[in-house]
Amino acid sequence: MLDFQFLRSDLFLLTLTVGLYCLGTLIYRRSHMPLLHPVLLTFVSVIVFLRCAGIDYPRYQEATGILNFALGLSVVALGYLLYEQLERLRSSLMPVAVATLAGCVVGGLSVVYIAEAFGVERQILNSLAPKSVTVPIAVSVAGPLGGNVSITSVVVFCVGIFGSIFGEWILRHCGVRDPEARGFALGAAAHGIGTARAIEIGVVEGALSGLAMALMGLATALLVPLMERYLY
Repeated sequence: MLDFQFLRSDLFLLTLTVGLYCLGTLIYRRSHMPLLHPVLLTFVSVIVFLRCAGIDYPRYQEATGILNFALGLSVVALGYLLYEQLERLRSSLMPVAVATLAGCVVGGLSVVYIAEAFGVERQILNSLAPKSVTVPIAVSVAGPLGGNVSITSVVVFCVGIFGSIFGEWILRHCGVRDPEARGFALGAAAHGIGTARAIEIGVVEGALSGLAMALMGLATALLVPLMERYLY
């Protein structure tokens, strides 16, 4: 009888995850279809594999912990994006500050109030509030508030994929043509995955999307706990 225990090993699960992402990237570059985004393909493929192999998520999380660590480092590196855009910030400080504040407050409260109207419990509300920032920041905000970080991670992923696929289309049909506004909107609403899409659209869009992603992370970490206490 064949021994499939190696399927549960750290090396195999880590290699599988990275390999699937590389394969997804290759498919996406050749097809340029938003629905074949490498993150989405990897996400679905890993779920199917874990279900078929009977591997639970805690085991997979333990095996791929180094990826979570690297993701945290990438968030710290966002500080360089802020430094890179200092000149643009100096000339547009007020519009950028207002856009960041509005994106953080409206983005967080809108989903919370909609969920609240459907009678969703407090834990889920706290899990949904930081939906528009990268996973490490989102789970760091949701966890201390009593949210379920697993739900937060999935919601953040879904928001990013939705923004990547439909964000440009929505902005175009809303009459938003300015490249700086388009880039900032994608980064503020769809974090890293939206920024990857913005970079594909243009250099200006990519730069402003990266700036928005960094500022939204900072604003969310500061404001969501206050919104949780006073606004819902």
